[in-house]
Amino acid sequence: MRTTKVLNNIKAVFKRELTGYFGSAVAYVFIVIFLLLIGFFTFNISNFFEVGQADLRAFFQWHPWIFLFLVPAVAMRLWAEERRLGTIELLLTLPVTLGEVILGKFLAAWFFLGISLLLTFPMVLTVIYLGSPDLGAIFCAYLGSFLMAGAFLSVGIMTSSLTRSQVVSFIVAVVICLFFILAGFSPVIDVLSGWAPRWLIGLVSQLSFLTHFASIEKGVLDFRDLLYFFSVIFFMLFANAVVLENRRTA
Repeated sequence: MRTTKVLNNIKAVFKRELTGYFGSAVAYVFIVIFLLLIGFFTFNISNFFEVGQADLRAFFQWHPWIFLFLVPAVAMRLWAEERRLGTIELLLTLPVTLGEVILGKFLAAWFFLGISLLLTFPMVLTVIYLGSPDLGAIFCAYLGSFLMAGAFLSVGIMTSSLTRSQVVSFIVAVVICLFFILAGFSPVIDVLSGWAPRWLIGLVSQLSFLTHFASIEKGVLDFRDLLYFFSVIFFMLFANAVVLENRRTA
């Protein structure tokens, strides 16, 4: 009975947030920008057709960098807008728990990002037409991209709870997400290898979204990579709850 009530509350918040996305131009603008950017970088920068390989590595390699800016743009309104309009107080007085509200908001935004990824499916049809790609690896890469988008999103929803300014939330989220990317970036690892002990280099590289995404992208579903992304999501959502609880009791 209790579980059913919790699920119904999360579902209600989920529907509210998803309706808010598609009830305005925000969702459609994001999707168009995402598809244009991923198409431009894949075909114009990575020269997809000139490479002559029937795989999507040139497609997926740009996902972390595009998510770096577009996902915080999606997340910045989740709490900042509620605080700016003064509706956060009303929302938190409803017969739902703070955790249910946070999870409902997060899942709605994550679902929206999943729809955006799904709309890139013609890329899969393209490589199938061009050759015989490893569909298992492509599926894993899509799963890894979806999990990485969720990790980016969890950072964004946390920073959105810190301020009523969407711009400030966006900037802080981009900075934090950039750290998670650069931690495993080859030039950073090369710099560290010149002076840092091996255990520190390994620790820094394991904090990177790139390291874990690259592993999944190869078609290897390692439990440690899945655990990493879910751990980041859990930690950021927990931090989100702590921030909002402190503001409510202050």
